[in-house]
Amino acid sequence: MTDLLIIGAGILGLSHAYAAAKRGLKVKVFERSATPLGASVRNFGQALVTGQPPGPMLDLARQSRDIWGEWARLAGLQLKRNGSYLFARSEAEEHLLEAFCAGRAQAYGYNVELLQGAALRDLYGGQFRHHRAALHGKDDQQLYSREAIPVLIDYLRGELQVEFHFSTLVRDVEPGQLHSTAGSFRGAQIVVCSGHDYQTLLAEAIAELDPHICRLQMLRARPAVNLNLQHALLTGLSCVHYGAFADLPEAAAVQAQILREAPYLHEHGIHLLISPTPHGELIIGDSHDYGRDASPFNAEQVDDWMLELAEQTLGCKVQVVERWQGVYGARGRVPFSFLRVAPGVSAALMHTGVGMSVGPALGERNISALWGAA
Repeated sequence: MTDLLIIGAGILGLSHAYAAAKRGLKVKVFERSATPLGASVRNFGQALVTGQPPGPMLDLARQSRDIWGEWARLAGLQLKRNGSYLFARSEAEEHLLEAFCAGRAQAYGYNVELLQGAALRDLYGGQFRHHRAALHGKDDQQLYSREAIPVLIDYLRGELQVEFHFSTLVRDVEPGQLHSTAGSFRGAQIVVCSGHDYQTLLAEAIAELDPHICRLQMLRARPAVNLNLQHALLTGLSCVHYGAFADLPEAAAVQAQILREAPYLHEHGIHLLISPTPHGELIIGDSHDYGRDASPFNAEQVDDWMLELAEQTLGCKVQVVERWQGVYGARGRVPFSFLRVAPGVSAALMHTGVGMSVGPALGERNISALWGAA
């Protein structure tokens, strides 16, 4: 009998597989598609520590940072560990970043530096001097998910003997056994990591969480000038989205400014993220559209707004080369869940879009709970 059967080869499934396999457990992973196609490869590849609120999410992000470092060393995946820059475009955003650095950052040990004046003007040869300030989140990491996830799978298969079953739909799970299009398999523990699919497996238990799906509009673009960008970029718009900043008193002025000057950004949940790829292009987004199902229809106006924000932030034009939809499970009562549905049957779910930031540590934590710290 296999020790652990995992359904889903996204970041949560792979994190659980790594945590179990490194303990010497026998692991099998099942994925319905020929390669992972969900949130884990559609995202920005930003593993952010700086944006996480104090408490469990910050702790998980810090632990995940260390695990990403292990994976980079062991599996050879490309990982930029030089941090991110969050730009303040207005006085209100600058005051918020100043308040964060003077208060919460010191109280909870965020590894950050606020660049203003000459330090900001020197950044990337003055490319971003039109901003008021830049918060350098030094613990933030960045990777190209489309390439990193397959590299991690190859490592788990080749070095830790994890057995993968791709193009395999798991139809049902029960204590000690799963039933799939490739046959039935026995396992001491089964963990369902099926992303935003709330209906195929353990539907009744998951429905009690009242889960929703978030759909994002995403772009890949080529900048008109060679920026040689080596950091993930954000703007003050993210300060009303990420828990590290959103509940600070100074965030109210930023939110009021957005509602006053660009209410459509709030209406469509738009806050700018930009990630460089290893091939000189940029991943740009994103918007947030919540519902029971992900609508297949994109709004061109939303893409236009995001591109306008990107060009303002970068200080140059960009040319779109690809568009797609991101999608993830969202809006649970808590950021993540680990459901013990039946003896030996569990489900690991994210209810926010920060799976890359906290998923590796969640896998470690959940496997630790199932097998102990050994």
